[in-house]
Amino acid sequence: MFEQRDIPNSSLVEFQIDHESGTPLHLQVEALLRDLIADPQYQNGELLPKEVDMAKRLGISRNTIRQATNKLVHEGLLVRKKGVGTTVGKPSYTSKLKNWFSFSQEMDEKGLEFINYNLKSGWIKASKEVAKSLQLKKGRKVLKLERLRGLDDGPFVFFQSYFHPRVGFTGKEDFSRHLYDMMEEDYATVPSISKEEIKAILANDELAKLLNIAPGAPILLRKRIVCDPGDRPIESNVGYYRGDRFSYSIDIRR
Repeated sequence: MFEQRDIPNSSLVEFQIDHESGTPLHLQVEALLRDLIADPQYQNGELLPKEVDMAKRLGISRNTIRQATNKLVHEGLLVRKKGVGTTVGKPSYTSKLKNWFSFSQEMDEKGLEFINYNLKSGWIKASKEVAKSLQLKKGRKVLKLERLRGLDDGPFVFFQSYFHPRVGFTGKEDFSRHLYDMMEEDYATVPSISKEEIKAILANDELAKLLNIAPGAPILLRKRIVCDPGDRPIESNVGYYRGDRFSYSIDIRR
């Protein structure tokens, strides 16, 4: 475990502020902390210098340091652990609700290379809930697709998709491709409408193991029914996102 320590001489950041500047001290400290966050040694998990040491070095009050630190903690850029210290937070990935691309398209939009940790498909008999979402009779055979996905530091989302037979999937498709592009290009099925429900839940033992989190940790549950231009359902999808690694933003216009 890293120990909180004095400001290292090896830091790439010039550790100083301008006391004569018209820019408020807490804003200068905030900018300095943002530079520290980008420093490779802190990206690798090393604890940031103690607030009291930074205050001494910069010749300012500890409250000024705390004010700047609190703002970055609130943004999720820093994580403060009592009795341990402050570290750079892991990135949290955001998707806007107005965009309902497939996961792989969302990641491509952000320039992120995701990993399929597990991907499997097979035919099942539709449960009552799945049959209702796809407007089928209970027990009708549907293709089920499961995908555990994330980045090189681990998975952060588990998807379960069920497809209406009218799409034409056989189960032998390359589901590492962009799902909705494949539907449109290979099966003449155009995903046009997405009906979504999002809520917070707690991870059960199975989800905790898949997503490498503790049982009872917060998860973002996203249910999606994708329809064609005629408002006919073609996919019923459930996504379980790690609450500390993913968020949604909403643009609202009056």
